Amino acid sequence: MTPTRRISSVLFGSLFFAVLMLALASPAPSYAQIGIGLSVTIGPPALPVYEQPPCPQEGYIWTPGYWAYGPYGYYWVPGTWVLAPEPGFLWTPGWWGWGGEAFIFHEGYWGPRIGFYGGINYGFGYFGNGYEGGRWEGGHFFYNRSVNNVNITNIHNVYNTTVINNTTVNRVSYNGGNGGISARPTSEQEAAAHERHIPPVAAQTQHVEAARANPELRASANHGKPPIAATARPGAFNDRAAVPAKEAGAPYSEPRGNAQPGRPENNVPRPGNNGQAGHPENNVPRPGNAENNVARSGNNEPAGRPQNSVPRPPVPDHAKDLQPHEHPAPPNTGNAKRDQKYQQQQDKLIQKQNQQHQQLQQKQEQEHQRQAQQNANEAQKQQAEQRHQQQTQQMEQKHTQQQQKLESKQQPKQQPK
Repeated sequence: MTPTRRISSVLFGSLFFAVLMLALASPAPSYAQIGIGLSVTIGPPALPVYEQPPCPQEGYIWTPGYWAYGPYGYYWVPGTWVLAPEPGFLWTPGWWGWGGEAFIFHEGYWGPRIGFYGGINYGFGYFGNGYEGGRWEGGHFFYNRSVNNVNITNIHNVYNTTVINNTTVNRVSYNGGNGGISARPTSEQEAAAHERHIPPVAAQTQHVEAARANPELRASANHGKPPIAATARPGAFNDRAAVPAKEAGAPYSEPRGNAQPGRPENNVPRPGNNGQAGHPENNVPRPGNAENNVARSGNNEPAGRPQNSVPRPPVPDHAKDLQPHEHPAPPNTGNAKRDQKYQQQQDKLIQKQNQQHQQLQQKQEQEHQRQAQQNANEAQKQQAEQRHQQQTQQMEQKHTQQQQKLESKQQPKQQPK
């Protein structure tokens, strides 16, 4: 049995420790911003063949499609055009790499230079090394029409440079392992990985969430030929500009075995503005039922609780649309003094969180007013909307974590047997 077909049966907690130690101590090449993929010993399918939808307007950068991983196995995240979070920033795609014991996902990021993305030939300017699809000049992005679908009636910042692609087009979607790409990062790419980065913007995160929720995008359903291969804008799956895959990149074969691997996309350290990875300690799996023993993203709820697997309603895009945090029912643990102290802590926390709602709302509304006064263009408005989305979601995630931390302190401590 080859490494790309072997499914681990080690206990989830032990596997996390083993993979974490592997990522830290493996003699294999150490890439910057490494992600921690849990129990993923099955390589992703080949990249499907598809056309690029037209660029919607100036300032949008192409982000190629890729195979992500969820509770039902691999699923396709359609390629899409995304408004750059800052002028001068480019997108380094995420990529899968074999770490010696498991496949590890390295998340993509925005930055002033393109970093290493596994040598994967995603097409449309991402031919495995750098980006040939366009460049920034004077705060405007110029598109290379030889590799991008750009309508010159709507977008005038264009040029034509023929790109000689020396990369073998084999549709392989991962680096290393059995049959993977053998590319290694250059010193320049290693340096680029340590520059200031911006993680995927809110529109990209929502795009991934929508893809994971769509059963048709699962590899087990589309056999490597997704019906939605690319979209003109993030999440626009039903738009007429969305394009299906022409064909699978290679013959698809169902993974063998009955063990269910983990969910690596929720266990990747998020890059921050300083290029450092996030907090892997927040991604340690919690004990629970085996079928639910998966670390969750966003709400940090422990696994093994089926009622928590119900998806929560999406967080609004702006602070003004948030509902105030409400006071929970008074606790009744039988310890009146402890209950009173907990109630006081809850009241204080909720008051503080609602004040933060108001402060962020005022800040966002002031920015809207400044844009109206300065006659901001459409690109600037959309950048502000994405920024507001991210601010709102990050604040609510922080509030959820604060509530859970307080609730955990209220739980009675188990006496040792």
